Amino acid sequence: MPAASYSSLPASPAAAQRAGTEQLRRHSLALVLSALREEAVLSHTALSERTGLASATVTAVTGDLERLGAIERQDQPASGGRGRPRVLFARRRRFSHAVAVQISSDALHYGLADYGGTMIDRFSRPRDIAAGTPDSLLSDMGEAIARLIQRSRLEPAEVGAISLSSKGIVDADGGRLVWSPVFGERSVEFSALLEHWPAATLFVSNETLLVAHAAARKRMAESPAEGGAGLIALSLGHSIGLGIARIEEGQFSVSAPNFGHMLNAVDDRLCRCGLRGCIEATAGFYGILRIAFQVPPNTIPARFVPLTEIEKIALSARQGTRMAQHAFRQAGLALGQGLSRVLSLHENLPVIVTGPGTRFYDLMQPGIEEGLRQSLHVRLNGLPKMTVVTDESSLVFAGHVDRALTAVDQRVVGLR
Repeated sequence: MPAASYSSLPASPAAAQRAGTEQLRRHSLALVLSALREEAVLSHTALSERTGLASATVTAVTGDLERLGAIERQDQPASGGRGRPRVLFARRRRFSHAVAVQISSDALHYGLADYGGTMIDRFSRPRDIAAGTPDSLLSDMGEAIARLIQRSRLEPAEVGAISLSSKGIVDADGGRLVWSPVFGERSVEFSALLEHWPAATLFVSNETLLVAHAAARKRMAESPAEGGAGLIALSLGHSIGLGIARIEEGQFSVSAPNFGHMLNAVDDRLCRCGLRGCIEATAGFYGILRIAFQVPPNTIPARFVPLTEIEKIALSARQGTRMAQHAFRQAGLALGQGLSRVLSLHENLPVIVTGPGTRFYDLMQPGIEEGLRQSLHVRLNGLPKMTVVTDESSLVFAGHVDRALTAVDQRVVGLR
């Protein structure tokens, strides 16, 4: 019999029972850890109610997690000073930590969160676009992460996860950036960062995927009884990003299709990816700049356009300059046409609009709605609900922390 066939042999009843019992225990551990991440402090009774676990099971699970050091007890004095203190449980903040790094075109933003999900340190550093290379980026990031950890006086083993995000195309499984506006097809192998933090799990995510993740988590917390639904996150700026979250039966899944570089029109507008007719070639900051100043559409795009330059064009548009108004309307039209295709595949999901480009949303909105209405799906079902959320960075870091701490939780469950 080939060796591979042994895995198909049925387990003994005793072994199957042990495996089932261990799986059930791990599930119970995960439920308690998740509940304590959503609600910082919970009593024994509240944990039982939130998780649906029996009181005896909660006692066993909390005992296991205390022994592992993942949670701690907090005694609350009894009401009126009489009787036994009330026992509350919370995640032990120093049990593990997550490093989050948001890689944008002109800067890198660093954050450090404890096991309770509290952001305890943040800082940003400018990025050298002209002279930067993948190796120099890794070197700068390694130095900055070391500084972040040293500032909180942590040991390398106390870092449980390092979560990185960027616009562009990422290989999440391989831990690398495949394509980006700054480096093009020169990939960045982020796995090299783990040399100094061997206890950490590495995550590399598309930035707008994290926005959709955090927005979906927030929506579920605010409306836990909501059934099958979801949302679309559209990020406007130097790059154009899109994330899709599908929510169903209290769970959600997130994806980030390569929306900005989806072919939108057969025209000569050159994109930073080297192709022509992409949504971003019209709706990204460099696309708006090129149209506003009537630069030939096949001109090689700038790798980075300062926000102040787009603000000048926006001011001109609001003062009635037709070419500036046209540039923003064309950007909106490309976005609306792209969104209409997404909605045709994913139903009429609500859309949250984020990113630095939201400050120009009023100028793009007419074009967005015009592009959406060109779709039969939208004409039959109406325009989707669109909400502007200006603080994109908070959503990005919330997505980082939630995904990273979930991974630490899974490792804790595995340790048990």
